[in-house]
Amino acid sequence: MTTPKDRLKQARAAAGFETPTDAANAFPRDINKNTLISNENGNRDISRKAAEKYAKLFGVDAGWLLYGTEGATQTADIDVPLLSLVSAGNLRSQPSVSEHDIIRRIKVGELPKGDWIALQVDGDSMDRVAPDGAIILVDRSDDRLIDGRFYIFSLGGGEATFKRYRRSPERLQPFSTNPDHMAVPATHDDIYVFGRVKRVIHDI
Repeated sequence: MTTPKDRLKQARAAAGFETPTDAANAFPRDINKNTLISNENGNRDISRKAAEKYAKLFGVDAGWLLYGTEGATQTADIDVPLLSLVSAGNLRSQPSVSEHDIIRRIKVGELPKGDWIALQVDGDSMDRVAPDGAIILVDRSDDRLIDGRFYIFSLGGGEATFKRYRRSPERLQPFSTNPDHMAVPATHDDIYVFGRVKRVIHDI
């Protein structure tokens, strides 16, 4: 049975942050790195207020963080359609996923309510959070841009790209160990937010 500290680690990793330092760097005004580390290693209990903060930042339910109860998480095992990034780009003007876009369906548990699809990562431009071949889970209902979060964007030419959003200056930033990848300047006029990436699945 998992404990609150275990669920906090799980939520942080599922939100795309490999370490507490990564999460603190993404949300410097909201997360104190040392406090998060203490919460994750069990040296400091997670208060209700802290749980609500982490839940909002990591896209989970505060009740699940604290108690792990199914009712509090409002989650259920669901079949998520797996698409290609090409299909994702083409879905910019479509209200829903059609069967011809689906490669296969994967069973995923403990997802909050949302409009979920899965995409397979192609390339190393985001390998610090999602290596080549990893599957990312995208909530199409979450299109609110937050600095430091990860999204699928559909660009003007219709292609889809997986990048980290940075607000100042506004840009789509790779998150890679490969220094050849460069940030792409962007404005709200030339990008479409396909959805927010909230979980990464990959083999080790």
